[in-house]
Amino acid sequence: MSSEDAPEKPTFVERMRSQREIHAQRPLWMRALFVLAGFTLLLAGLAMVVLPGPALAVIPVALAILSLEFAWAGRALEKAIEHAERAKATAKETSRFQRIVVAVASALAIAAAIVAAILWDIPFVPFT
Repeated sequence: MSSEDAPEKPTFVERMRSQREIHAQRPLWMRALFVLAGFTLLLAGLAMVVLPGPALAVIPVALAILSLEFAWAGRALEKAIEHAERAKATAKETSRFQRIVVAVASALAIAAAIVAAILWDIPFVPFT
């Protein structure tokens, strides 16, 4: 069987839509637990935008869980996936020169932070 004859793999959004149908048949208490877990993860992800943590991983997971119950979460998840795909395509289109410029600018920023910490006697670890 060649790759041309193989059935196309369903997209993530299509898989979530089919999962939504299965989820609708679950007991109400289980669906409430999914909603509670989804909102908890969403709030944690939003907090991680300003606090340390993997916000860009947690928020889509929360939206995926919430999309089982709420159409708005499904739409937000679809938009997030579209933006991520566009960002991935844009990143692939960067030239070698652009990547070198970004790497040099990052290295200079790190060096400047280290020099500033040494000159202004800023401790590397707070409260030491």
